[in-house]
Amino acid sequence: MKGRVFVIGLGLIGGSLALCIKKEHKEAIIIGYDIHQEQARLAKMLGVIDEVADHIAEGAASADLIIISAPVIETEAIIHLLSEQLLNPEVIITDTGSTKSKIVEIAATLRKRGYTFIGGHPMAGSHKSGVSAAKEFLFENAFYLLTPEDHIENSKVEQLKSWLKGTNAKFLSVTPSTHDYLTGVVSHFPHIIAASIVRQTERLSEDESLIPRLAAGGFRDITRIASSSPEMWKDILLHNREVLIDLIDKWKEEMDSVKVLLEQENSGEIFRYFQQAKQYRDGLPVREKGAIPSFYDLYVDVPDYPGVISEITGYLAKENISITNIRILETREDEIYGVLVISFQTEEDRQRAEKCIHICSSYATSIGT
Repeated sequence: MKGRVFVIGLGLIGGSLALCIKKEHKEAIIIGYDIHQEQARLAKMLGVIDEVADHIAEGAASADLIIISAPVIETEAIIHLLSEQLLNPEVIITDTGSTKSKIVEIAATLRKRGYTFIGGHPMAGSHKSGVSAAKEFLFENAFYLLTPEDHIENSKVEQLKSWLKGTNAKFLSVTPSTHDYLTGVVSHFPHIIAASIVRQTERLSEDESLIPRLAAGGFRDITRIASSSPEMWKDILLHNREVLIDLIDKWKEEMDSVKVLLEQENSGEIFRYFQQAKQYRDGLPVREKGAIPSFYDLYVDVPDYPGVISEITGYLAKENISITNIRILETREDEIYGVLVISFQTEEDRQRAEKCIHICSSYATSIGT
C-alpha cells in the first residue's frame, strides 16, 4: 500500500509497528513524532521512520493512517488535539493502549469530525523499552485486539488490518468493554497481585532481615511484572477501575475460601485446590503470546571461577543469539556451582542457546517457564 503513516510515540511498540509497516508496505512513507525529540532523531537514524515531525499537527495533516502509541492518559490529550485538526477525510486513526472503553468514548470527538477511529491493542511486549529495542517480529503470533464501534464500516477495519499485515499478529475484534474485562483478568489484575505480594514482603522484611536474601531467586521470577512502569500502571488502573474493583472483590472471596480450608485443616480440599490450579495452568497454550510478555529463561549451572560468565555469553555471541537479561541466583556459600539465568526474546533463541551451551561446554542447563 502507498500512503503516509504517522506514528505518535516512538517507543518499543510504536517503533516496532513502524518497522512492520515498512517491511510489508515498502512504498509507504513513515513519519514519526515523540515528545522526546532525541527518540525521534534516533528512530530516523536507525531507519525505523523516514521523516521526523516537529509537531503532531504537522505529521497528522496528510496522513492516511495515524497510530497513537502513547500512555493512555496522553492518548486522551492526543485524540482531543487531532479532533481540532484538518485531517485527510479518509484517515484511519488507531491507538495501542491496554484500556479501551474510555479511549473509544473520548474518540467520539473524532467521529463528529467525520474521522474514523478504531481502537487497537497489540498484546506483546519486551523486557526492553525505547525505539532502540523495536523489532519487526515483536508481534508475530501475538493477539492484536481491535475494538471497532458498530458504525465503523467493515472496509475500514480490513484496511487497518492490511496496514498492519506485517505484524503477522492474530487479529480479534471485540467490544471496548469486553476488551477491558479480558485484559483486566489476564494482565491488569495480575500486575496488582504481583505488586501487592512485593509490598507485603517489604513490610514483613522490616522485622526479618533474611527475607530479602531468600527472595532473590524464585520470588523475583514470580513477581517480575511488579517492576513495570508505576506511571503507566497508575493510568491503566484508573482507566479500568470498575473491572478491577470487581476482580479484587472476587479475589477477596477466593482468599477467604483458602483461609477457611486452612482453619479447618482440610487436607483433601487443599490438595484439590492446588491440583485444579495445576491442571488449568498446565493446559494453557504454551506457544501462544498472551497479555503479559513471556519470559524465555535458561538456567545454567556454572562453576565458580573468574571469566565463566563471559565464556558463556561468548558462546552465544558467536551464534548471534541476543540476550535480553542475565543474572546470577544466590546459592549456598559453600557451593562450587552457581546458577546463571539468561533471558531471551523468543522461544527459538532460548532453544538455540540451550543447544549451543550443551555443545560448547559441559554446563548443565534447564528451561524456565
